[in-house]
Amino acid sequence: QVQLVESGGGLVQAGGSLRLSCAASGRTFSSYAMGWFRQAPGKEREFVATITWRRTTGYADSVKGRFTISRDSAKNTVYLQMNSLKPEDTAVYYCAASSNYYSISQNEYHYWGQGTQVTVSS
Repeated sequence: QVQLVESGGGLVQAGGSLRLSCAASGRTFSSYAMGWFRQAPGKEREFVATITWRRTTGYADSVKGRFTISRDSAKNTVYLQMNSLKPEDTAVYYCAASSNYYSISQNEYHYWGQGTQVTVSS
């Protein structure tokens, strides 16, 4: 069983930065692909970024070049560094784990955190 707890959300001005963290527990964390998703008010949850256990990464076009996903296996933690934030990045951000090697589909992620709010003011 994998349990995920996000932190690091908050309020930031446009152009600012935030780093989200996702602490995972469970002995199989190292073999999981980890992903970040987000859900803005009135919109469906969407893919943001993913990282495999070999550290292959993938990003949504909307965040490519601004966001960086990374993982520290020793700390069982995944990070999402968010730079040059825009008001349209405002959403609840969720960390998720998938037993697949690589996935951008939320349907393939079986474990989810409770989410952390990110608000970007203009």
